[in-house]
Amino acid sequence: MIADPWPLAPLQPGDWRWDALCAETDPEAFFPLKGGTTAPAKAICARCTVAAECLAYALLHDERFGIWGGLSERQRRRMKRAGG
Repeated sequence: MIADPWPLAPLQPGDWRWDALCAETDPEAFFPLKGGTTAPAKAICARCTVAAECLAYALLHDERFGIWGGLSERQRRRMKRAGG
């Protein structure tokens, strides 16, 4: 069974998170220290079948930390400012 990486939002049947590759990896890769590399997390996201759903979730819930859907916090802020 995959551990729930979002314990505050219970997993439901059919939830996209069941297919998230990040749930099978070290969560620290998705929350690098300031100045740390985002490359390992982004490489995992690039192979993930639910990266688009992950990114949509992060944008909808204004996630301010970590790599979501292959984008960093800065990249998501730019995307939101650009309107998309």
